[in-house]
Amino acid sequence: MPFESYKNSRILVTGGAGFIGSHLCERLLDAGAEVVSADNYFTGSRRNVAHLIANPLFEAVRHDVTFPLYIEVDAIFNLACPASPIHYQRDPVQTTKTSVHGAINMLGLAKRLKARIFQASTSEVYGDPLIHPQTEDYWGNVNPIGIRSCYDEGKRCAETLFFDYWRQHGLPIKVARIFNTYGPRMQPNDGRVVSSFIVQALKGEPITVFGDGGQTRSFCYVDDLVEAILRLMVTNEDVTGPINLGNNSEFTIRELAEKVIELTGSRSKLVFKPLPQDDPRQRQPDLAKAKAALNWEPKVALEDGLKETIAYFKHSLEIA
Repeated sequence: MPFESYKNSRILVTGGAGFIGSHLCERLLDAGAEVVSADNYFTGSRRNVAHLIANPLFEAVRHDVTFPLYIEVDAIFNLACPASPIHYQRDPVQTTKTSVHGAINMLGLAKRLKARIFQASTSEVYGDPLIHPQTEDYWGNVNPIGIRSCYDEGKRCAETLFFDYWRQHGLPIKVARIFNTYGPRMQPNDGRVVSSFIVQALKGEPITVFGDGGQTRSFCYVDDLVEAILRLMVTNEDVTGPINLGNNSEFTIRELAEKVIELTGSRSKLVFKPLPQDDPRQRQPDLAKAKAALNWEPKVALEDGLKETIAYFKHSLEIA
């Protein structure tokens, strides 16, 4: 059955209490959908969806996707997985199981329901890339036995499973490779570069830059990303992905740190530490496919998105 509209549809979002998942739940409710958030709260937070609980169309279910879920829905967004190095390296075996077993369970559910399913993959499938910017036909440069492999290879295996279900069972799939995303509801202790820099700057602590700060990233504001995800899910069934989603404006880590200091008015100084193992030197999406298939490109400039994110952290740190 084609899935063309969110209005009056019942949608499952795994990882719905996470950073991106909670924004997605919010947008789906705004579009008139009934939303079920499934989350085990390993990295997600009830705070992220607390403002949605009173909505009669929203339901929060505590569930770990490594176990089967029996539910009736029209479409599935599979976002469940720790996504920051600190979190996914805390229990690497569980991280791999979340990506692989979670994909198997959600694909099995989608197959039974004949439902469309979206997979939140990652730019980490490219590893430390040897081409720049990264296009979807690049197979990547990934260490299969490193400390980041539980996440990188878990997501690569999940993509394999999605495309095998598509080929073998005719399941309608959508796969997006998500690049660095930031915005309100990031966790202050997740080790991601944007949240770390903002929290350190607001607290007046030294800002930790790994390496010389010359490595580059491309930062996408969460509202832009969610808009792209929503557009991808309602494309024709022949649009499977994988499709890069992110922002193609490239900045060095040092430039980001200096911009955060400027916007917070902080007196924090930069301190430099050795690069972690397998940390990619460059990360920038080629967005040609996203522009062509989704008629989409990111709109929020880094400075504008940082201002919103800084305001969020100022408020959340005061609460804490």
